[in-house]
Amino acid sequence: MISPNHTPRSLDDYSDIINLPRPISKTRPRMDRNSRAAQFAPYAALVGHRDIIAQKEENALDS
Repeated sequence: MISPNHTPRSLDDYSDIINLPRPISKTRPRMDRNSRAAQFAPYAALVGHRDIIAQKEENALDS
């Protein structure tokens, strides 16, 4: 949640780091695409959620 005192930043605020090269670990190998995608597998539980909401909205309108 964004705090009520949050002020958006501009890219100028990051001018000292914006063009730095991406850090690459010297101790850990780069994760392959499948392993990286597996980290987000728990979010797959939300697949179909939008359809269920839409169906409930349609049912409410029909009543």
